[in-house]
Amino acid sequence: MSVIVRDDGFHAEDFTGTAVEIRPETATDTIADLVAGAGMVRIVFPSFADGRGFTHARRLRAAGFAGRIRAVGPVIADQYAMARRSGIDEVEIPDDLALRQPAEQWRARADWAAHDYRARLAG
Repeated sequence: MSVIVRDDGFHAEDFTGTAVEIRPETATDTIADLVAGAGMVRIVFPSFADGRGFTHARRLRAAGFAGRIRAVGPVIADQYAMARRSGIDEVEIPDDLALRQPAEQWRARADWAAHDYRARLAG
């Protein structure tokens, strides 16, 4: 099983529709074509140390993808703000990670737009 994380905490799966999975090794110049017509893109993160998924999400948004983008894998709560800033809407984590990092830890990072380093420099 797994848990879906959004700004307001943990959720059960609620997506119905066409989803496309993007792996880290997917060539970035092919992503926009791969996701055409999809309602959701699931970007696989094989480990919390592999950040290629953030780049994929950013490029998808830059290419105009307006559907749901979900990070899938052992993304940790400390990375949630980066995930949101790169265009990811939600994170799907394994149950064991949800036990180690409860919803409160994720919600503490839910104000991701206010803690952007650019906003701190401008302020």
